[in-house]
Amino acid sequence: MGHGGNRTDLGDNEAHRYVIIGAGPAGLQLSYYLQQAGCDYLTVDRAAAPAEFFRHFPRHRRLISLNKQHTVSTDPEIRLRWDWNSLLHEPADLPFGKYSSEYFPHADDMVRYLTDFQRYHQLAVRFDTTVHRIERDGDGFLVHTDGPALRARCLIVATGWGRPNVPDIPGIEHAVGYEDMDTEPTAYAGKRVLILGKGNSAFETASAILGHAAMVHLASPRPIRLAWNTKHPGDVRGHHGAVLDSYQFKTLHAVLDCVIDEIRPLGDRYQVHLTYTHADDETAVGEYESVLRCTGFAMDTSIFAPDCRPAMVASGRMPSTGSDWRSTNVDGLYFAGTLAQARDFKRASSAFIDGFRYNLRTLTALLRERYEGVPLPHDVVDGDADTLTTLILDRLNWSSALWTQFEYLCDALVVDEATGQVRHYVDLPEDHVRDRFHDQPHYYTLGLRWGRDDYRDVFAIERHPAPDRAAESAFIHPVIRRYHGVTLVDELHLLEDLLAEWRRPDRHVAPLRAYLERELPLRR
Repeated sequence: MGHGGNRTDLGDNEAHRYVIIGAGPAGLQLSYYLQQAGCDYLTVDRAAAPAEFFRHFPRHRRLISLNKQHTVSTDPEIRLRWDWNSLLHEPADLPFGKYSSEYFPHADDMVRYLTDFQRYHQLAVRFDTTVHRIERDGDGFLVHTDGPALRARCLIVATGWGRPNVPDIPGIEHAVGYEDMDTEPTAYAGKRVLILGKGNSAFETASAILGHAAMVHLASPRPIRLAWNTKHPGDVRGHHGAVLDSYQFKTLHAVLDCVIDEIRPLGDRYQVHLTYTHADDETAVGEYESVLRCTGFAMDTSIFAPDCRPAMVASGRMPSTGSDWRSTNVDGLYFAGTLAQARDFKRASSAFIDGFRYNLRTLTALLRERYEGVPLPHDVVDGDADTLTTLILDRLNWSSALWTQFEYLCDALVVDEATGQVRHYVDLPEDHVRDRFHDQPHYYTLGLRWGRDDYRDVFAIERHPAPDRAAESAFIHPVIRRYHGVTLVDELHLLEDLLAEWRRPDRHVAPLRAYLERELPLRR
């Protein structure tokens, strides 16, 4: 057993410093780190085994998380950049690659992997334990289950999505939800199908039935967000391109930007009233034999008592969190995994395993700092330009966390101008760095960012490979920022590189060293 066995009984209640709700990938990853640190924790899940979500979703059973097994690097840390499914552990002797070699793996392989991960590390997970209600109990929480009540000093919710996101449309009850729909493509043979939504679940569904349905329309008010434009892995991915081809080649399949005004049953079909978004408010009426709702999921807050119900964002779909993943209105309540994506929503990868595995490593350090008095880990280095140039380029060329969590996680270099020494912190959210060091007059962040100009064609971008034009880089590239308190004082961009190797003397080393020589305080 893990350290969850270190229980304290208070009357009829079992007490732990940390209680985690949910034994999906986020709950297991956080359990692993708390256990490695010797913490008093317990994880509970209503299912009989880990990975309940992946036993049902995605419905067509093919993941969109990359499983790139063949790379030019043998360094396990660098290989994690293209391994979007493994949980972090040391030594890394249980990688997801042992369970599948497919580039887009099957969801059943994820179930097997997470089940074995929990067993292999003997994580303290109590299965078949449903949480019925959460309420405040002094400065902690009382978690009511179908077993003994649990007293938690700190509560971390890692349940993932708890309910479908159902849009407010008259007649929406006539649409079949993604969670319930028939996944046999022949069930839609010859039918006109309307899919509500234009995210990955909608395109997953459309791709599956494209060769069977007479007509497939995907509809939502806003245009589709293509991942190759946004750089967000949760937006529509290129392998669904056949749906877009079918629309542009006029096969009667279509992608519509419109508001659905009403869904009306009409005999053996449905009459759908809509208003086009980009057509001077043109209205239309379409007829379909099947209407499918693929509009995503939302967090279920019904288990929270009113005195500890978390504030929500994104139209009530996910909790509002601070820069440390703590609820903005309920102290001591934290969120992990896909629920904890509000701070980088639609940007980096906090909604997915490859992103939140790093967030949870950092969250463990923040929790131990707050609840156990363990200082946030950092190194102290000399603050000269040569030392810092080497340190910065080593981190940017090696870290899989900075690579995956671009524009979100960063390293911080806090300068002590009196001694010339620098404190080096790794893998912190940049907004947390600003919160933590708001009273520091001189510090830097280092991370990776994409060019965010409005490129007409992301496959035909004019490049300018000169160091003094590095800020125009479109591909992922290093950015070093200097702050005074919460104020951004200056930033340095280093040129993009096709192979993500930022060590060229003329393009990377010399510009960075010159920048640091200029910005660092003189050593007396």
